[in-house]
Amino acid sequence: MTGQQKADRALLKLGASLLGSNYRFITPTPLTHERFLERYRAPLARDLRDVFGWSMPFTSELFSHTALDALEQAGIIEKNGDLWRSVVRWSSLNELLFVHSAYPTLQNDSVFFGPDTYRFAQAIRTLLQQRFEPIKRAVDIGCGAGVGAVIIAQARHEADVLAVDINPRAVRLTAVNAELAGTLNVTAYHSDLLNSVEGQFDLIVANPPYMNDHQQRAYRHGGGALGEALSVRIVRESLPRLEEGGTLLLYTGVAMVAAGDPFLAALKPLLSGDHFSWTYHETDPDVFGEELLKPGYESVERIAVVVLTVTRVP
Repeated sequence: MTGQQKADRALLKLGASLLGSNYRFITPTPLTHERFLERYRAPLARDLRDVFGWSMPFTSELFSHTALDALEQAGIIEKNGDLWRSVVRWSSLNELLFVHSAYPTLQNDSVFFGPDTYRFAQAIRTLLQQRFEPIKRAVDIGCGAGVGAVIIAQARHEADVLAVDINPRAVRLTAVNAELAGTLNVTAYHSDLLNSVEGQFDLIVANPPYMNDHQQRAYRHGGGALGEALSVRIVRESLPRLEEGGTLLLYTGVAMVAAGDPFLAALKPLLSGDHFSWTYHETDPDVFGEELLKPGYESVERIAVVVLTVTRVP
């Protein structure tokens, strides 16, 4: 067994232990997390939620020597001076538990999980409740922690569900999360969108980054003038991969300007004609308002969350 495989087994064991101890943590926005920590002069973890949810530093007394050594050997925690800190975070989604990157997510290969994830999961569940056609093959593009893939796999045991991401760390954590959830019909692949996988799909879902991030961190930066480029690319490259009757569900954010919705304007030429039926609606008109203070957002009035569903007409 390789070192990475041992580390993944340790993550899986930790996740199972947290589930068994009734651990539960709902992950807020980064701004809310920051404000919560500001309540403490020097945040110091008192329990597992503080360690693996709020990403607080902790002393060695919080774990036994054996447990501390095992966590360190697996790369789950790291030492900083006299204190320790988890490099991963565990978030609850209903009865499920997902491992992803600890707060703050500063590294380019960070695997993000937050309020968008909860809304994305709900959008998928709503679609699955309305769709009665069989799903033989599905894919979660830019899977991150694998939430989309796991939700589909749980609801459609007969489906072959792929989870693809350009970030190797995301692929690794998705595999851990899928196994922890007992969804053995999920397979995680390294891929730039759908470039490394073949064939058609009955369902394609995606929750891509949509910020205009000046550091161009992969988990945040959507590209283009206002963070819309990756979402447009996903639509363009997904439509030809839909089976007849197959559906694309894209959850993303749009930087709205006075002239209107630039993402919708870019979509309309791709969806013209009789080959596709589609719906498009805002699910939240105003998120991440603090981003408007950053360079590049001078012309933006608000950032809205939208859900696009496109079905290939048989």
